[in-house]
Amino acid sequence: MLSVDQARTQILEKAHIDLGVERIPLLEALGRRLAEDIFSPIDVPPADNSAMDGIAVNSKDCVESLNQLELSQRIAAGHAPQPLVPGTAARIFTGAEVPKGADAVEIQENCSFDGTSVRFKGKPSREKNIRKRGQDIGSGSLVLHKGDFLRSQELGLLASIGIHQIPVYQKIRVGVLSTGDELAEPGQPLAAGQIYNSNRYTLGAMIVESGCEFVDLGKIEDNLEIITERLKNASSEVDVLVSSGGVSVGEEDHIKPAVEACGSLSLWKIALKPGKPLAVGEVQGTPFFGLPGNPVSSFATFLLFVKPFLAQAAGANPNLLDWFRVPVNFSRNEVSREEYIRVRLVEGQAELFPNQSSGVLSSLSWSTGLIRQKIGETIDQGSDADYLPFTSF
Repeated sequence: MLSVDQARTQILEKAHIDLGVERIPLLEALGRRLAEDIFSPIDVPPADNSAMDGIAVNSKDCVESLNQLELSQRIAAGHAPQPLVPGTAARIFTGAEVPKGADAVEIQENCSFDGTSVRFKGKPSREKNIRKRGQDIGSGSLVLHKGDFLRSQELGLLASIGIHQIPVYQKIRVGVLSTGDELAEPGQPLAAGQIYNSNRYTLGAMIVESGCEFVDLGKIEDNLEIITERLKNASSEVDVLVSSGGVSVGEEDHIKPAVEACGSLSLWKIALKPGKPLAVGEVQGTPFFGLPGNPVSSFATFLLFVKPFLAQAAGANPNLLDWFRVPVNFSRNEVSREEYIRVRLVEGQAELFPNQSSGVLSSLSWSTGLIRQKIGETIDQGSDADYLPFTSF
């Protein structure tokens, strides 16, 4: 069996999808990926402005023996100031442009007012409380990279430089095919031997969270010929095919032979727990991922393999996994497969979910992330281990 790193490397080598580009309004761009680098056409801020409510002054006009000046103007945010009359001061408010000739803003708490004049309690220092032009972003500087995933922060950043339409890659269409005679849809009564199809909803949501378009290919019965034909047809409907269930070695596990009948598998089985029977290949040229049916295994293999594949195919850096070391309050013996253990981080320490079965979906809702236990590694209580928060995805 391939190691997790070996499988990931092989998968990412084939993460290439020819995506079109479209220009869309900024407000519609949440969750999309940039199709080109973005450079700022302006300085941000575009002019020196006040960081506080106070008095704009030329520091040279303030000396200990003469610290009272006449107020020559009032400057509110959004209004262009007049040049500062030499030997005077100006009332200024937060965000307002600093007038030409002023080099400091003294906060109003350090000033006293007498009609049309102001007295300073101390000597204002040069550049005090002034946000300099371009201190956030300089004109012509690279703001965002091609392939960047657009969150709310990036939309605000683009708006701050006056961008209202941006080029983004078209969404990757990811189809999910659920296999298993035992599956029922929520809202339907369960017949004997049935369970509700949770993977359809988990995977669909994860695809949307990845900035892709979820295409629901429905549920299909455990029949080799029917699955083979459905995979053939679905390969022309989507950019990436994902199935859940039917990838192991049981008599009713038909995904592997079905893919081999209409495409090929590049890898099957990984030294991983949960998620050993992951199958990866292509169906008539369309990338294919056969995920295990157990809900935790399906979740873990999507995070570790499918999500990085989708990121790289969309032009982003696939190195999305932000591991860091945390202390643990449990012990585990060495393992023969790399294990991903569901934990909750409490006051900086990882607590173990008591049931690590791959069928316990509630463990994922309870957990805040995963502890990685490498092959041959033991974990001792109080020691540090690799932790991957779900928020890193």
